[in-house]
Amino acid sequence: MATRAAVPAVSAADRAARAAERVLRAAGDGRVGVALLVGTGLANVVAALVPAGPDLLRGLPYALLLGAVALSGVAAVAVRLPAAWREWRRPGAVQPGAGAMTTVLPLTDADRIRTRLADAGYRARVERARGRWAVHGVRRGWSRFAGMLSHLALLGIVLGAAAGAAFGSETTFSLLTADQALLDDPRPGFSAAVRLDRFEAEFGPGDRPTRLDTTVTFLRDGREIEQRLLRVNEPGSFDGYLVHPWTFGPAAQLRVTTLGGSALLDAAVPLDGERDGTPVGAAELPSLGLTLGLALTDAAANELGVSVVDGGGLVDSARLHPGQGARLGSVEITFERFDTWVTFLARSDPGLPILLAAGIALCVSLAVAFWLPRRRVTIRPGADGLALVLRGERFDRPSDELRRLDPFLRPPT
Repeated sequence: MATRAAVPAVSAADRAARAAERVLRAAGDGRVGVALLVGTGLANVVAALVPAGPDLLRGLPYALLLGAVALSGVAAVAVRLPAAWREWRRPGAVQPGAGAMTTVLPLTDADRIRTRLADAGYRARVERARGRWAVHGVRRGWSRFAGMLSHLALLGIVLGAAAGAAFGSETTFSLLTADQALLDDPRPGFSAAVRLDRFEAEFGPGDRPTRLDTTVTFLRDGREIEQRLLRVNEPGSFDGYLVHPWTFGPAAQLRVTTLGGSALLDAAVPLDGERDGTPVGAAELPSLGLTLGLALTDAAANELGVSVVDGGGLVDSARLHPGQGARLGSVEITFERFDTWVTFLARSDPGLPILLAAGIALCVSLAVAFWLPRRRVTIRPGADGLALVLRGERFDRPSDELRRLDPFLRPPT
């Protein structure tokens, strides 16, 4: 009577291990990784185009997407690393077929072939079974590890961008000469600041700027730390912040007093607006219920238009040059000189070092993978001599390598 063989029960731990392996292999599939990277790129494009885009990158869906990219990169390495290590340490057989190159060599013994392959830079071993033998070799097997590094480098790029989006900050502020401001929003213990010392500009034909030099002093805890000269495309770095002079414009240094001589205003007023192509600005005199309207009416002649407005409309106006004054309504206005205001952009990006390191790693790994590709070879006895099968990577045909190997493997004539 036939009996049914007993099948051992599969434990829960074994089932969980097999399920985890299937998930790991699926996550490490190259097609999955490419799809996730494309999705991440599209999310960043949408965030750049939509006004509220940056907030989208701080939400849970984007965090989950980045987590999936990270898992895919780690899984790809985890799945491929053991096989790459085994092949490098113990080369395996190379099969003929598409992408492989073959040739026939004169008969000789296995140990001689292994020695000659070693002389040619291959890690080689002899495999003997059932009276037959084969020599397997691999050259530059470590190149596969460089390819795996590219997966981790892409992961680093994504994580660096995510760190910048999640924890970075960007602040803009405008300063007049001798003014200072914090490099970020105020918070306890934060004291990194910048002071505008001087702004110098030169213009060539067509009013094109030929020199835009901004001299600033960086401060910490109210103490001067260093003075720097910032230029276009040459920002300053201080306490983890990159500080760029972003834009600039004129300011009018005014002294405003009552008819009795009481000071109402003694400061530079930025002309940071624009009307019909003319820089304009305004200053409030709340104690008198007046507003000063300012306009750079003639830049070539350094002429400033000043208007005094109250609740009923225009009170009076005048055009002044540096050093001139005028009585307008119930106030005396002295235009001392033109000054400059500069708008700064201060950005903190904690992901930038990660991005830089990952970018360098990606370039190095791709350079190694493409310019120093792995070569695998198997040589075994055949009908007409020794049959050699040589393979390179998928993106090349190792014909040059076959020509290089020929002098090593053929006996001298």
